[in-house]
Amino acid sequence: MAKKKAKEADSNPYHREYGLLSNMRYVTSNALKLYPSMLLFGIMMVVSAPIMQYLWGFISKYVIDAITSGDGNGLLLAIVIFAAIQLIFGVTSSIGSIYYLYRILAARTKMKILNSYRSMTVSHEKLEDKDFLDCMQKAMNSCNGDGTGIQMLLQKENEMLCTLVSTVVGFVIIGTLDVALLPIMIAAALLNFFFHNRTNKVVKKKVWDPMATWWRKDNYLVNACTDFKAAKDIRMFSLSDWLGEKMRTLKEERVAAQTKNEKLWYAASVASSLIWLAVQGYIYFRLIGSVVSGEIGIGSFSLYLASAGTLFSFIGNLLNILSDLFARSREVDDFRSFMDIEDGKIGGEPLPDYKDWCFEFRNVSFKYPKAENYALKNLTLTLHAGERIAVVGENGAGKSTFVKLLMRLYEPTEGEILLNGRNIREFDRDSYYKAFSPVFQEVWLYAFPLCENVSMKSPDCTDKALAEKSLRDAGFGEKLDSLPKGLDTELLKVIYDDGTDLSGGEKQKLALARALYKNSPVAVLDEPTAALDALAESRLYADFDKLIGGKTAVYISHRLSSTRFCDRIAYFGGGELREYGTHDELMAKNGAYAEMFRVQAQYYVENVGEEAGANV
Repeated sequence: MAKKKAKEADSNPYHREYGLLSNMRYVTSNALKLYPSMLLFGIMMVVSAPIMQYLWGFISKYVIDAITSGDGNGLLLAIVIFAAIQLIFGVTSSIGSIYYLYRILAARTKMKILNSYRSMTVSHEKLEDKDFLDCMQKAMNSCNGDGTGIQMLLQKENEMLCTLVSTVVGFVIIGTLDVALLPIMIAAALLNFFFHNRTNKVVKKKVWDPMATWWRKDNYLVNACTDFKAAKDIRMFSLSDWLGEKMRTLKEERVAAQTKNEKLWYAASVASSLIWLAVQGYIYFRLIGSVVSGEIGIGSFSLYLASAGTLFSFIGNLLNILSDLFARSREVDDFRSFMDIEDGKIGGEPLPDYKDWCFEFRNVSFKYPKAENYALKNLTLTLHAGERIAVVGENGAGKSTFVKLLMRLYEPTEGEILLNGRNIREFDRDSYYKAFSPVFQEVWLYAFPLCENVSMKSPDCTDKALAEKSLRDAGFGEKLDSLPKGLDTELLKVIYDDGTDLSGGEKQKLALARALYKNSPVAVLDEPTAALDALAESRLYADFDKLIGGKTAVYISHRLSSTRFCDRIAYFGGGELREYGTHDELMAKNGAYAEMFRVQAQYYVENVGEEAGANV
């Protein structure tokens, strides 16, 4: 397979080099699977190209010959014949090029969709790796616009075939005059190709590859400056000058890269111009000598001069196209490197429909990509079916890392996680995700109707009745009743002017409704109520716990009073499980958990007392 034969790049573990022929087969086969008619339109262009390019040289010859010989009838016939040929193949070429380009654009769009899908399904932990993010950005660039790798490789393939056929025809025409001209023109073209291809390779490696991080920064800044959610902060904190300066500094980096690019190409173009100047001088010298010696007539001089110029251009174009193919192929390398990253998703078994769900962590450790220290170290813990576990501790203690490992957003660096005695790696990852109903700290809204934001499914797969019940159970009923379009209310104003945004509290209730709608065997709440006070958080957790019935649940909070109702409490500190047991057991142990609980409880008791006094 091409994927196995691809060369691994030493500097980037996510980059591979597949080679020009492999990449040409890859993009062509994928495009033809989508649009088989591309082949027909491509052939129309290849057949028409040499006729359209050399036709006027022959017209000039026959017109001049007819005029000098006084053959008026022959002149008229030649004009009629050549006009008919011009019309037929002109129309053929136009139709072929228009429909071929349309299908290339459509094929590139489809491959861009595949790239986007891959970005959404790749292992979550890779999104923490800078090298991976650069790989993803370069892959996005390769299918992002009209002048990028995938589209241009398809265009250049056909352009190369058209130019190659036209070059062969030119060789035949010029060969009838002087075969010695051909190796001279070929040698000059090869030398020009060397400069062009070398420049392409250097420019990509030295200029554009290092800019992958820049593109990510630029995308972030553009989004930060234009995102509606940031608009209030920008105005209230007068951030426009500050952000504008960051944007200006970033753009200066882009200008510097473009300047370096232009300088390299300027040097290559000067060398190319000098080469072709010498070749053109020789061609003129040879043709003028042939006319003076009587070897050829004025009509043939016109034909050979026009054909030599056309051939001269085609040889250069052919090799320049080949150089461009290598350049575009390197961009397709970026696309394929990203698409071929293996992350353990494929090949697992579907998750069985278990009646009970028991998870066991065995000596599990996790370290973020390129990090020196472990985020979680040597964790051994069992989450029994139907059990409620509270995961508590200070910020950065490893709480969120624990649940991300549980939900398989991360894979353990060491150790294993078992589900009913089987390593979770044995299961298909997407299938495994279905076991969890998560509620995260940050609630992301989508510019779709409210009901789809609850179901997280397409309209035809959304149960509106269940969506409404989930919203009302989550405490969103009052807001729902205030919306004129109810469940069909569009969220956000990105697409629809009358779209509705939600407050922080409403977003949290929507997130809870999503978890209730999904109705998975395991519920996970990862501090979704961090903005609430401890008492409000405790009530929300308790209410949600009643709604999920006998399901297994994991509740994460840095407030210990919020999760006293849980069966077990796991207290994390410094990336390790420091204490584990019931609330009463940990209080009796009088360790770190008990100390933190007493400190927090004292604060809230005092706070409640102050509020009561204020109300007297």
